[in-house]
Amino acid sequence: MKVSRAAKLIVLGVTLVVIDQLIKYMVKTGMSLGEQIFVLGDWFRLCFVENEGMAFGMKFGGAVGKFLLSALRIVLCGALVWWISSLNRKKDVPVGVLVGLTLITAGAFGNIIDCLFYGMIWDYAPFMFGKVVDMFYFPLIHNAAGNVIFFSPVFNFADSCVTVGAAYLIIFQWKFFSSDDKKQVGE
Repeated sequence: MKVSRAAKLIVLGVTLVVIDQLIKYMVKTGMSLGEQIFVLGDWFRLCFVENEGMAFGMKFGGAVGKFLLSALRIVLCGALVWWISSLNRKKDVPVGVLVGLTLITAGAFGNIIDCLFYGMIWDYAPFMFGKVVDMFYFPLIHNAAGNVIFFSPVFNFADSCVTVGAAYLIIFQWKFFSSDDKKQVGE
């Protein structure tokens, strides 16, 4: 039995979301907020933080901003699913493009789950007002005073999926998104 390309993409996306949610669950139930576990000296730590805003802890206008941010995430994730689905129907779209977009979508969806449901599951906020669980911390370069000067953000597996997917598309699939190739695919 031959498995369709769409089925493979769905399995990939669901697998990535499940991995993300399992990691977050283990951190949420096995660590205290703010706790750090040193994995590789000072270079790699598990550090349990909750992010109520966007990437790198940026916030967006209080309760109204949080609601709008959650709604925007849902709309963008839906648009990505639609785009992947429409690209998948075209036989000449490279599998790599679909995989990169699936990584981005799975990562976005993993963080959407946190925002939508974690406040209710962990009993601290209503629907759409949850916080994203972050845990990976790579403070790679420190100055003489010991302060981190390179890579201070704490992030999660879903963020990694988005970053890897985007980097992959930019580095390896850029030709697909160039204007000349779009004309060829559309023809």
